[in-house]
Amino acid sequence: MSDMIGYARVSRREQNPEAQIAELKAAGARRVFVDHGESSRISDRPEWKNCLDFLEPGDTLIVRRLDRIAGSERMAIEAINDLHERGVNIKSLTEPDIDTTTPMGKALFGMVAVFAQLRVDTIRDNTRRGLQHARANGRIGGRPRAMTPEQVDEAATMRATNKSLRYIAAVLGVSKTTVARALDDNTQRS
Repeated sequence: MSDMIGYARVSRREQNPEAQIAELKAAGARRVFVDHGESSRISDRPEWKNCLDFLEPGDTLIVRRLDRIAGSERMAIEAINDLHERGVNIKSLTEPDIDTTTPMGKALFGMVAVFAQLRVDTIRDNTRRGLQHARANGRIGGRPRAMTPEQVDEAATMRATNKSLRYIAAVLGVSKTTVARALDDNTQRS
């Protein structure tokens, strides 16, 4: 048997979620999970996790607005997609187009998901092409190395005379981890 489950969230502890809870219950929510003082940009909210664990295939998650469950378009699409894959519908009380219990809502979400995937694929393709172009022009993408080849040689010389990584890092003005990584990379190339 399917259930209607509500989720409410307020960003600050001093805010009162009672209005959201009342709206969700009036819309038919049998149970309402509420997060207090939790940002929508964090997906690891305690009651959100409990709500997700509670929902079963065929259930409908009711929210006042989509921003209660997600702080960005990407997070919203991921959340809705996850719920859809689990067989859970979603319904927004203030955004009537977001109601996957209706054929039009399902179709609209399908179109939004397609465009979101197109955006991700386009960004990935543009990044790949940009890196290929940079390589063709002799540039390498990624973060610049913290140590120059000369510093790596100097570090290897110091290490050969039994200087500690901490000592080498202090002399070269980098972290101990950077020295260890550079020496390891240098050994692997040799």
